[in-house]
Amino acid sequence: MSDREDIVLEARHIAKAFPGVLALEDAHLTLRRGRLMALLGENGAGKSTLMSILAGAQPPDSGMLRVEGREVRFTHPGEARDAGIAMIHQELSLVPHLTVAENIFLGREPLTRCRLVDRAAMRRRAAELLKQLDLQASPDAPVETLRVGEQQGVEIARALSGQARVIIMDEPTSALSKHEIEVLQELILDLKRRGVALVYITHKLEELDRIADDATVMRDGRVAGEASFKDLTREQIVRWMVGRDLSAWHARTPAPLGDEALRVTGISLRHPERPGDWLLRDISFTVRRGEVLGIFGLMGAGRTELLEVLFGLHPAAASGEICLGGRKVHITSPAAAIAHGLALAPEDRKREGLVLEMSVGENTSLASMRQVTRFGWIRNRAERRHVQRFLERFRVKTPSLEQRIGHLSGGNQQKVILGKWLATRPQVLLLDEPTRGIDVNAKRELYELLDELTAEGLAVVLVSSELPEILAMADRLVVLCEGRKTAELCRADATSEQVMQVALPQGKEAA
Repeated sequence: MSDREDIVLEARHIAKAFPGVLALEDAHLTLRRGRLMALLGENGAGKSTLMSILAGAQPPDSGMLRVEGREVRFTHPGEARDAGIAMIHQELSLVPHLTVAENIFLGREPLTRCRLVDRAAMRRRAAELLKQLDLQASPDAPVETLRVGEQQGVEIARALSGQARVIIMDEPTSALSKHEIEVLQELILDLKRRGVALVYITHKLEELDRIADDATVMRDGRVAGEASFKDLTREQIVRWMVGRDLSAWHARTPAPLGDEALRVTGISLRHPERPGDWLLRDISFTVRRGEVLGIFGLMGAGRTELLEVLFGLHPAAASGEICLGGRKVHITSPAAAIAHGLALAPEDRKREGLVLEMSVGENTSLASMRQVTRFGWIRNRAERRHVQRFLERFRVKTPSLEQRIGHLSGGNQQKVILGKWLATRPQVLLLDEPTRGIDVNAKRELYELLDELTAEGLAVVLVSSELPEILAMADRLVVLCEGRKTAELCRADATSEQVMQVALPQGKEAA
């Protein structure tokens, strides 16, 4: 078989833009029969966007896809599945109350002559697929009764039932135990022997030693490098992942540091589904007034969970000590966190940070209602005065306070969230991905606002998955990996390569 005949899927010159964000620019990928392509890159590099285009979930703005040498253009995932491309997402897409067999053939059920579902044939074919994959699950078992690793196997069986020639796996081991990872790797080796081409997205380089053949590293929506996986070292992968010019990023103006605002000691969080396992383990740090402490980590590192624990969202599962202004406090709910001077701008702005059906003014006053109510009644004139000064300070562009907030741009929505929390007069502001999904000008304005706030003595904990942003904005940097703190660095001493080395799970030195 010639080198060209070996190619199952090609993507060439793929570009994709979203409002304010260029997600992909001239990206490319070549997948071959019986080989696994490790797709690597830091958060936001464009990996998932490229895979969603291959799987038909969204169209490219430009570029070309070829399957078995034939140019294709998918308008929905069903067309990609018909072409033999299946994607297994990090969040499994099974229907819990349906059986294994029903999930495997969902939407493609075998029919009898009377056009009814042929359940006997469905169970028989499901049993054959499960046997091929050496899975012990019964075709009649409800999926919700299976372990996560077995559910992963059902996803693979579903892909094989559709005669998949390409299987894309996005962070497939994020919820698996060590034994389940070993089982998954055996399944992958078997798929390769069958001639299936695979894409495997992961940050855990040590998992790839046994299964990977090729590697493509993405950075800022482009391919930064590609090679045979066995020829790559960890250092080369990290250089490709982070090698960029940081001079264009906003340079934070350091503020005079005041007293200690926040100290956390031994913060841990139990895993909700795996007894004896932890989402966070023994994390400690301090933040001073006027300081921005950056929290960086790759997917699954525990960044968001850490802020949620500090804000009282997991009181039953969390442990550790929190001190504010030198005084130990017990935070068992968001209301208690607000009362003690904490504020959290969440990662999911529209679902957790705002009420989209309400007005700009109503959203701004939501966290500080005590200041605008009397005997349980909102004083409208007092509310307007209360929120107006924060909206003016943060330069929110809105025709009026009555404007529905869902009609504002992402950057202006984020400014309203900041105004809402600053109205509570916090000691510490927790920011989770504050610049996600907003344009370049809005980012610059938010950076300038952070400079102003820290100059006034506010302490800020900033979570960001953008390494250049965290290096530009943080005075100090805490790096998390798989729920543990792996490093604490001063901005002056931190380099992109150094941060990425400690953010990646530690595997073998040579890939």
